[in-house]
Amino acid sequence: MVMFKLAPSILAADFSKLGEQIHLVEAAGADELHIDVMDGIFVPSISFGMPVIQSIRGVSKMFFDVHLMITEPVRYLEEFVKAGADGITVHAEACSDLKETVKRVKEAGVKVGVSIKPDTPISVLEDVEPYLDRVLVMTVNPGFGGQKLIPECVEKVRELAKHRSSCSFSYDIQVDGGIGLSNVREVADAGAEVFVAGTAVFRGNILQNVKAFKEEVGVAD
Repeated sequence: MVMFKLAPSILAADFSKLGEQIHLVEAAGADELHIDVMDGIFVPSISFGMPVIQSIRGVSKMFFDVHLMITEPVRYLEEFVKAGADGITVHAEACSDLKETVKRVKEAGVKVGVSIKPDTPISVLEDVEPYLDRVLVMTVNPGFGGQKLIPECVEKVRELAKHRSSCSFSYDIQVDGGIGLSNVREVADAGAEVFVAGTAVFRGNILQNVKAFKEEVGVAD
């Protein structure tokens, strides 16, 4: 039985009420908290770093899914683990030595994931797949929240799921970008198990939004 997970992205939260909203998504039954770290170099936007993660670690017991959209993330792995990351996902395109970076994340004692942009082929994962806990397929071009899902990315998820099965790998497939009630079932059917949602969770009634997601795709309690 496939166990689906919902990972609300705090990039879409109201930062004046961040702790309160994290409590709401946790109480509503969200499975993970997705934390996008952006450096203004790998992606155009700048978000937040270790101090914010450390501060919210004290208000939540959820799995902290830290998505590093930064150049050469290997430089800061230990700091993010100390701040409270339970899992770290790096971008294949941002690492000069992806295999070494993945190795270093594993050595830090947290879950390791690799993310790929919409135009990046899944073949870039070849050398690291056996070590991965998660592959994150970006369904928008990274750097900004509130974008619409790129339809072609659904086929990429399907391709990755077939490849994973044929090679007997066990990593999760995660999707991030434009995920909402109108398309979450489609990407789940394509093979994704972990769904990052920002605007679709934090805009409006958070409790009702999380419940609606869970009902739509059968997200596990």
